[in-house]
Amino acid sequence: MIRYLTAGESHGEALIGVVEGLPAGVPLTADDLNEHLGRRWLGYGRGGRSKIERDQVHVYSGVRFSKTLGSPVGLRLDNGAYEKDRAGWPEKMALEGERGDVERVTLPRPGHADLAGARKYGFDRPPRGPDLRPVIDRSSARETAMRVACCSTARQLLRALGIEVGSHVVRIGRVGFEDAEAWQERAGELLSEEGGARALYEKADESATRMIDPELTERCVEHIDETKEQRDSLGGAYEVVVTGVPAGLGSYAQWDRRLDGKLAQAILSIQAQKGVEVGDGVAGAGRYGSEVHDEIIHQNGADGGTPEDAQTLRRRTNRAGGVEGGVSNGMPLVVRGFMKPIPTLIEPLDSVDLDSGEARTTRYERSDVTSVPAASTVAEATVALVVANALLERFGGDRFEQIQRRFEEARSSS
Repeated sequence: MIRYLTAGESHGEALIGVVEGLPAGVPLTADDLNEHLGRRWLGYGRGGRSKIERDQVHVYSGVRFSKTLGSPVGLRLDNGAYEKDRAGWPEKMALEGERGDVERVTLPRPGHADLAGARKYGFDRPPRGPDLRPVIDRSSARETAMRVACCSTARQLLRALGIEVGSHVVRIGRVGFEDAEAWQERAGELLSEEGGARALYEKADESATRMIDPELTERCVEHIDETKEQRDSLGGAYEVVVTGVPAGLGSYAQWDRRLDGKLAQAILSIQAQKGVEVGDGVAGAGRYGSEVHDEIIHQNGADGGTPEDAQTLRRRTNRAGGVEGGVSNGMPLVVRGFMKPIPTLIEPLDSVDLDSGEARTTRYERSDVTSVPAASTVAEATVALVVANALLERFGGDRFEQIQRRFEEARSSS
């Protein structure tokens, strides 16, 4: 199975990633990863960091002549590659020496990991504190840059098998699709095009807010501008879709092998994500069963059939999001994430200084008004890893050619 580790802090010299478990022979270059790292900076309402970082990953190991070797893939991503002084390296996170005159951060920000993390690791009191900087730097969403790079290696495995992952934003703050059928119909049109989910994300990338409706894009831009004037921030929701997924990934046999459970964990592992649904999960809770469950029909739409025809069935709809009983059913996987508003606000919030014990208001640090569009691209990456591992569980081998042969045999027989 594919697993990965990330290391590094947002004001450190670099982020490091190691990906283990990729089979040998998967097509992979740094450009493949950098494509999605660049997409992570898309979206209107981004803050100053987007003007500093120009993410370009360096592949150190595990690849030869643009193909994986089966050994661990080592990755490095420099912070602030063009303006390291503004990224805070090496002063804020020096590896050696004494603290000296380096400023301590002692005022925890509501909605961040600051206070909870400091109490967990002892940075809220002497001898290591109070200083929240270690918590701020590691819990920062900057970590998702390396996560996108790591998970995009698995995405290349999927792409080589004709499986594509895409996303689009369905809501930012108070502006979004009011009727789920409206976006599902438009998304469905894009998914039916050549490339499947790739056509969906390419269309979304053309929008300043990664929305597939031009009118909503304009309204969202206005909403973001108004929110910035109010010195506030916005959350939102997005949809990730995976096309080309075969039936049979995941399992109902044990709780920790259920595909929908793993998809949900992938979304909630991303910083600031507070909700998730697979298919029409939330809406379905308020409907009759006759309005929720996907009827089963013959592939060709005929009423009659033979036992042989029963091997090629499909669903009339996809309200389940491509998963039934923890197992993929051959329809596109659909999972939605819900992101809270960014907790770093221009308008200060109440807090308490850990050094003096005095009640104070937070200070503003460089941040975004919203990063829902960015979160949607990160979610693509984390979902891709889940699908790749489910695929390896069923068709796995040490070489890509083995996996490809088994995958094609299963597809041709279904």
